[in-house]
Amino acid sequence: MNAALNSSRAPSLRWRLLLLVSISSLVVLVLASAMSYRRARHEVQELMDDQLAKTAQLVLAQAQTGDDHLSDLPARIAGIRGLKSRRNQLTLEYQIARADGVVLARSPNAPAAVVSGPLGYATFGAEGESWRTLTLESADRTIRVQIAESIPVRDKEALEIAVKTAKPLWLTLPLLLLAIYFSVRRGLKPLDDLASEVATRSPDNLSPLAARAVPREAQPLVAAINRVFYRLDSALENERRFTADAAHELRTPLAAARIQAQVAQIAEKPEQRAHALAQTVAGLDRATRLVEQMLRLARLDPLGQLPQSRPVSLVELAQRVAAGVQDAMPAARVRLLLADDVPPVDGDPELLEVALRNLLDNAIRYSQAGSEVRVVVEKSVGGRVLSVQDNGPGVPADELPRLLERFYRGSSVSAEGSGLGLTIVGRIAELHGALLELANREGGGLEVRLRWPG
Repeated sequence: MNAALNSSRAPSLRWRLLLLVSISSLVVLVLASAMSYRRARHEVQELMDDQLAKTAQLVLAQAQTGDDHLSDLPARIAGIRGLKSRRNQLTLEYQIARADGVVLARSPNAPAAVVSGPLGYATFGAEGESWRTLTLESADRTIRVQIAESIPVRDKEALEIAVKTAKPLWLTLPLLLLAIYFSVRRGLKPLDDLASEVATRSPDNLSPLAARAVPREAQPLVAAINRVFYRLDSALENERRFTADAAHELRTPLAAARIQAQVAQIAEKPEQRAHALAQTVAGLDRATRLVEQMLRLARLDPLGQLPQSRPVSLVELAQRVAAGVQDAMPAARVRLLLADDVPPVDGDPELLEVALRNLLDNAIRYSQAGSEVRVVVEKSVGGRVLSVQDNGPGVPADELPRLLERFYRGSSVSAEGSGLGLTIVGRIAELHGALLELANREGGGLEVRLRWPG
């Protein structure tokens, strides 16, 4: 059993939580990175457009001072010192032209774009490359400036900036997973402590588990375990009491039988020997009945439901059992009061026969010799009723609830018996969904009813 519980195939709550939380964190991280990348790229594009605008304004302001110095402008820009080139450097290309489109100056790599086109931002392709341009015009409409930027280089730069923005999120991923692992491990520690406490319990220690240090989510589990402990403790206590009572009950008939057998051994007269042997047989019969009742009760106790169930006629059941009792005990007087319109009940006919036979046996044993015992089957407001009535001395009212206890036979009972008959009847009634009711009759005697509701 331990091997099955510790099987590597058994699902682990800890690893399941780690997997679910890690996947959820990764999904959130991917979404956050995507949003950060998209936002960063949009901001970079706007920043580069602003750079185009500022550069175009400065070049246009410089061009308005006169066009005699514009012819050597590219050479002078190329000769500027102090700038360090870097990979993926954003290079702004320019063209300066008159309003009629005549180019006055242009950078070496400027695209062959028409400067006399519409003013403002534009995107176009030239010589297999895409460009982003901004065209501005002076207030007197005599000079135009066009600043161009390579879109592939621009996109590459934007991508690099956006990646650098989202990169810290991914660099923290190992720390995030580590924090998740220790958090889940720490969070599940109360369950580990609970498992350790249950595992270290001895079979004799069935006291309830403390629920104060257990998380709220695990408290139903602790409550269920405590209920199991309670039922197990009650079952073990019942078994211990049953064993002790059975040993006590068996000791009496066996001791009496042994004494009578010894008397038979030393008896000189045949009639004395015969009487002692008869008493020995009677004691053994009593012990046999007790053992049979104990074995029947032991078979009924573990049942959670009926082994088989089918419609059973209470009228036919009463007739069959009463006939069997009359054959076994011809001196008994059993009277049947049976209604014809009582619907059948669902149950096990053999167990119901055992219950009714025990009731009749008790009624005959505790009644005076020659008195009548009645078996009644009828319909009532509460459902269907099967009852056995005797004319015995009855039972004190305060002892009626105790008659269902094992081996309890009442304080004023003189007839022989094991004290298990009504216990067996109560267990059979419970399995059949019936109520077992005991009451003293007004005219004397005891009535035991099995009532099926509905």
